[in-house]
Amino acid sequence: MKKALINFVDISKSYGKQLVLDEFNLYVRENEFVTLLGPSGCGKTTTLRLLGGFETPDKGQIFFDSQDITYLPANERKLNTVFQKYSLFPHMTIAENIAFGLKISKKPQAYINDKIKYALKLVNLDGYENREIDSLSGGQQQRIAIARAIVNEPKVLLLDEPLGALDLKMRQSMQYELIRLKEELGITFVYVTHDQEEALTMSDTIVVMNQGYIQQIGTPEMIYNEPENAFVADFIGESNIIDATFIEDEVVEILGVKMPCVDKGFGKNTPVDVVIRPEDVELVDPSEGYLEGDVTSLIFKGVHYELDVMANGYEWLVHTTKLVPVGSHVGIKVTPFNIQIMNKPASSDEEAVEIDE
Repeated sequence: MKKALINFVDISKSYGKQLVLDEFNLYVRENEFVTLLGPSGCGKTTTLRLLGGFETPDKGQIFFDSQDITYLPANERKLNTVFQKYSLFPHMTIAENIAFGLKISKKPQAYINDKIKYALKLVNLDGYENREIDSLSGGQQQRIAIARAIVNEPKVLLLDEPLGALDLKMRQSMQYELIRLKEELGITFVYVTHDQEEALTMSDTIVVMNQGYIQQIGTPEMIYNEPENAFVADFIGESNIIDATFIEDEVVEILGVKMPCVDKGFGKNTPVDVVIRPEDVELVDPSEGYLEGDVTSLIFKGVHYELDVMANGYEWLVHTTKLVPVGSHVGIKVTPFNIQIMNKPASSDEEAVEIDE
């Protein structure tokens, strides 16, 4: 297992009376693409700014490569940040923008020229040295901002919602570019976003945050398929989240109907939350379903149809490739493996994960 390159230990941070991070603990391994994901105000950007040296914590320590960097100035840290606003200098050429940090470090001109060519080739902008910043598209400007960070050879690249200003097609293209860069450069990426698709597409590890707490840490597959609580399930993709009762091992009662599941260890007759993804809801003949209901809404989404089905007083969200007209009477069936059982949280900001190194 790769060693922890970055370690946040018991970090707390407030702005005035607003507590943004509370006893926050997180480690990031070397060469990992870690995404901090959550809604506005959850603490993800503050975490990045603390790591970048733009803020200092009220409490706790930050370690980088086993060195305490909690109060180390930003310019002395072996990392670079790319912000949503790229902060490129409009009066400089692309080459001058890329070379800015190297000139401050008093690197030889021959070295700087080699680095500029290398960085431009890496971001697929060969020959753009003498272009003006204003002549570039948003996606090209974003690549130049990344090139400027890369030439400084950081061990870690911090990215604070860098794709937020781009249109959908360019954003998707840049997601794959960032994955490629991470593989080619072999450096650690710490990425901040509120976009679930970005996180699922690019990350090795996703850290889901809410109200200054870590709700869950895991691979994209784990976060999507095995959410720890209702917040994670609802934030990562669309879900049917239903109050239920865990009757006994491998039996759960959903909307008054007992169904088989694969979960164990929740006790007997225990109130739980059940998560069922819309693509895991099967529409069958009414005689074959656990429940019966009526299709109340139908939207064509291109790859699939999105339906609302009212059954046993609950409006189910269903994704299916079959056209089922509004008004159809259908059965609802879910395979046991696709029924995710979760404990009900003690509070809305309950910390839902313990981090084990």
